[in-house]
Amino acid sequence: MYLEHFGLHQPPFRITPHTEFFFSGGKRGATLEALIYAITHDEGIVKVSGEVGSGKTMLCRMLLEKLPDNVETIYLANPMLSREEILFAIADELGIPPAEGRSHLLLRSLQERLLEIYGSGRQVVALIDEAHAMPPEALEEIRLLSNLESNRHKLLQIALFGQPELDFRLQQADMRQLNDRITQNFRLEPLRQSDVSVYLLFRLRAAGYRGPDPFTKGAIELISKASEGLSRRINILADKALLAAFSEGVHQVDRRQVRSAIGDAGFRRLGRRFNVGWAWAGAAAGVCAIAFLAYSAGKQSLGSIPLAPATVTAPPLAVPAEQAVEPTAVAPTSPPEAPSGAALAAAPVGVAEAPHAQPPLTLAELSAASKAWLAKTPDSHFFIQLLVVDASSEKEVLDFIDKHATMLDLRQLRVYRSNLSGKDRLGVIYGDYPSRELANAALAKLAEVSPASKPYVRSVSRLR
Repeated sequence: MYLEHFGLHQPPFRITPHTEFFFSGGKRGATLEALIYAITHDEGIVKVSGEVGSGKTMLCRMLLEKLPDNVETIYLANPMLSREEILFAIADELGIPPAEGRSHLLLRSLQERLLEIYGSGRQVVALIDEAHAMPPEALEEIRLLSNLESNRHKLLQIALFGQPELDFRLQQADMRQLNDRITQNFRLEPLRQSDVSVYLLFRLRAAGYRGPDPFTKGAIELISKASEGLSRRINILADKALLAAFSEGVHQVDRRQVRSAIGDAGFRRLGRRFNVGWAWAGAAAGVCAIAFLAYSAGKQSLGSIPLAPATVTAPPLAVPAEQAVEPTAVAPTSPPEAPSGAALAAAPVGVAEAPHAQPPLTLAELSAASKAWLAKTPDSHFFIQLLVVDASSEKEVLDFIDKHATMLDLRQLRVYRSNLSGKDRLGVIYGDYPSRELANAALAKLAEVSPASKPYVRSVSRLR
């Protein structure tokens, strides 16, 4: 009802998980990268837990999209399966014919199929949503499936997504064998108030909004408190508050509209089953540890691949890099002083202003400019990944840059080439921000640039 009133192309606060609205703040982006690393590096069973509405299913959907092409995914959304039904569901996903209800024969066929897939250089991961609701015998079957392995590697990677009840269940004595096989634990914590502000604007931009932030500071404080930082509750309150503003004929959402939304939603307070401060610290430590491992592995694997000399009329743009090497900055031969991260985060994106004209550059020149930027930029800085394509798709990169040349500061664009994943990739990145918060703030404004490529925040250390 309020889409036209606020100039939106689609509803910004739907509670169904649409991956174009994935928010990388609140450690979500870092957790996604750590999950991809854990799954692709033979890490056994991985567990992700979080409160109802914290974004577990969205993270699961993002994994389905972001895992490398050599990873075959099995997504089990129904947790109420018996142990035999789990076997049949996985076998069906892998194209294995039924074994007339004889589970031991089906298990043998499953192992043979997994060996065949492994022999072809691919791997299989089963993503199980709502795992906290699985019957005990089904969880036991998961443990047995995790035993399927070759001489050196697991044949089936497993990722469990569930509410905090899953953590408690796995601590029980009869679950200790399964719990001991979980090598990585991730916790999705509620968004803090500073994240809520960025989250709201990010969702609005992704839905096509171009105006100033409609939520006042007081409105954001109330939404953050009433939602307890849970993204689903934030979406519900924000949607109702926008509807209230529309019904009043105003374009700003203040405390009055949010109070109305809170009264209509009728949320109950959650009984916290853990200390949030310690939980944040533990989650941060876990993610940082995995990120360090990923960085270390990447540093050993990355090789310098020169960009092919090809004249371009506009600087090449970014591709969502899985692991990157040698960024190629889109900058003039004598680049002017780049604006600070804070200035970039505050600057509006997509407003009508004179484009940053630049002379034609070869990819070799762009590569040299990127190397210079990377050499002087600390690992602690962040950038926004805009695009990742196959290295043969140089035209796609150039078309992307040309399409968005008037919306972006081309001095902040960089292009790199990488073969870390075993495939030669070409990526485009944007900006230089001294903190993740500033990068997320800029991302909220950049969401309108390329929602299809799902831009996200990454650390400069990932380019080393």
